[in-house]
This record gives sequence, C-alpha cells and structure tokens, in this order.
Amino acid sequence: MRFIFRLLALFALAVAVVMAVVDATRTIAAGAWIFTPLGESWRENFPETLVAIQHFLKAHHVPFLWDPAITSILLLPGWLVFALIAFLFHAAGRRRHRPGDLLAAAR
Repeated sequence: MRFIFRLLALFALAVAVVMAVVDATRTIAAGAWIFTPLGESWRENFPETLVAIQHFLKAHHVPFLWDPAITSILLLPGWLVFALIAFLFHAAGRRRHRPGDLLAAAR
C-alpha cells in the first residue's frame, strides 16, 4: 500500500512541476506574476469532467460541498494544489519508525 501512495505522490508532484513550469513561462513572458487557477486549467483541458462532477455533487444532495469547498480549491494555483496532494500522499506512504529502530540502525 505504501508503494501505491508513493507512486501517486510522484505522479502528483510531476503534475505540479509541469503546472509550475507553465506558470513560470507565462510569468516570464508577461513580465508579471501569473498564477493559473486550477479551475481554469481543468476547464481548458477537461471541461466535460468538471461539469460532470459539479452535476454529480448537486444531484446527490451535497451542493454545500461544491460551492464553498471545491470552488475555493479551484481558485488556488494548480501547482500548489498538486504539490499539497503530493505531500499528503508521500506522508501517507512513508515508513513509520518505531522507537527501537534508531538504536538498531546505530549498531
């Protein structure tokens, strides 16, 4: 299971780096800070899935999840969201150290 979490973390980190490079390129070209919101990137690349998720959440009586929560996340820069997801997957997939492990490794 740790392997799956680490693999997902690697994938999310790769997406974050690509999105950061795109934003950096746009920033250099414009001469001003430009951060592309996740919602804009999602709308440009996969518009039908964004609408499908919105309709799914509203149809299953959880519109409160869409309006304040997900719309707030969609306004954040895409690279930041995927970097946070990568961090969470990495933290979930890391090996837990037991108290005696450090003493055994020092010998």
